[in-house]
Order: sequence, then structure tokens, then C-alpha cells
Amino acid sequence: MKVAVIGAGTMGRGIAQTFAQCPEVEKVYLCDLEVEYAESGLNRIVSAFSKRISKGKMTQEEAGNILAKIQTGTDEIAVDPDLVVEAVIENMELKKKLFKHMQNEVVRNPDCIYATNTSSLSITEIGAGLKMPVVGMHFFNPAPVMKLVEVIAGLNTPEETVQKIIEIAGLLGKTPVQVEESAGFVVNRILIPMINEGIQVYSDGIADITGIDTAMKLGCNHPMGPLELADYIGLDVVLAIMNVLYTESGDSKYRPAQLLKKMVRAGHLGVKSGIGFYNYADGGKVAVDQKKPAAEAAK
Repeated sequence: MKVAVIGAGTMGRGIAQTFAQCPEVEKVYLCDLEVEYAESGLNRIVSAFSKRISKGKMTQEEAGNILAKIQTGTDEIAVDPDLVVEAVIENMELKKKLFKHMQNEVVRNPDCIYATNTSSLSITEIGAGLKMPVVGMHFFNPAPVMKLVEVIAGLNTPEETVQKIIEIAGLLGKTPVQVEESAGFVVNRILIPMINEGIQVYSDGIADITGIDTAMKLGCNHPMGPLELADYIGLDVVLAIMNVLYTESGDSKYRPAQLLKKMVRAGHLGVKSGIGFYNYADGGKVAVDQKKPAAEAAK
């Protein structure tokens, strides 16, 4: 099986690695807008493998065999995949344009399956007007580690396509869960509003950052508190999902916290930007008072 992963960011490179580790996969195309972006994604995989090798968790040969399957470039290299997995940012128009481009101008395999890794958007809308149907194949971060894959059918997704994605997820060692199309699907519809509420609790001054995270870890047996988890997901991703939930439902309970919007505007996105609710400078993790001006909070 040949797989094209479009988007070499955090999720894309993780998905590419996951497929490359599967014995049934012969080739993985890791694609992005620029060759340099795709190569950067591959370099991050190489770096992760180097750490595992140094700790004795992987051999050089194992890493080499996996990396040999991955070819980087723009999406124009993906002419013959059996499966395309789109993993670009959560933007409906961008995703629709990408699938149209892949189906009409790039992929020559008439039996190719087209899947989106969207975390909240409508599969039906993404696939509207396309020659071939789209199915949701939602991985979780980090994709090589997390076992769950949400499999979502749009209104025009054939049942055989859904079953094929379920089968492929099994080959990857994942646990597929088929869910009905709905904003946020299952996990993010429950998880992201919880994170948003944690942000509101902090904004209201009920507890500080470490207090909220400690309370949820010890009180609910969560491995990570909601504000720390928000940093790892990316505050921009959290906001995008909350906006989808709010827009699709019209329910005020899904309204994004003002502080969340403010932090995204400031570029305080979490781990990816080096600062969110915590500061990750020099490999550390120190809580930051996001309710104060940056200069004052840094004191």
C-alpha cells in the first residue's frame, strides 16, 4: 500500500511515521506546500528516532528501514497512492481546495481512497462537489503512540470506504471507533469544552494554572491537566474547534473563552510557540500568568 500524507506539521509527520512503521505499507509520500516544509517534518521524525536509538528503544537498522519508506516533496509527487490522508490546518476552504486539486490534477489511481484528519469539521461539506468521496480518519497526537482513530462517514461516504479505513486502522495497530458526523465528533466534543472551561476557571480567578491542572490530575485521575493539555494540543487548534462547535450548534455553552482568543491573537499557542499557559524555554515548563501584561508576567 502507498500512502500520501498532505501536511508535514505535527499531525502530518506523526501520521506519516505511523504508516511508515506498518509492514503492509511500502511507500509514504510526506508532502507540504514547499519541499523544505516536508523535509523539516522528516527531520523531526529522524530526531525522534535518534533519541530512541540513544536510549536503546530502537536500532539504527529499524529506524533506517522506516525512514527509507518516506519520500518528501510537494503534493505533486503523490501520483499513485492507494490512500491520501489530508492533515493540513483546520480550514474548510483549504481542505476542499486541496482534495479537488489532488483528485483532478495529481492522483492517477482511480481506486485511491481520500481521508481527512480533521478534528471537528463536517466530512459531508469537505467532500461536497468532489469526484470521489471523503472519509474522516482522525488520529490523535502523538499519532505514533495514541491508539484511537475516529472513523467518520459523511452523508455521501460509501460504507465500503468506511470499512476499508477501519481495516487500515487495524493494520496500523490502532483501535478504530466509528462515529456519526457531528461537530467535534466524540473526543473533541467532550474534551475541548472541558479545556475551554478550565481556561474560564483560570480567567475568573478561581485557581491558578498549576492549581487547576493539579486538581484535575488528582481529582479526576487525568494524566495531564486541562491547561497543560491545551498547550500540547495548541491553543489555536483549541480555539478552532470551539469555534466550529459554537458555529455549528449555536449553543452558548460552546462560546470560546475570551482569554483563549486573546492568547491566540498574541501568538501564545503553547508548546509549538514556546509559550502558552506554561513557558517551555530551555526545555523547562514554568507556569505563566496570562492575565497580566507580558512584561509584568515575566518578572
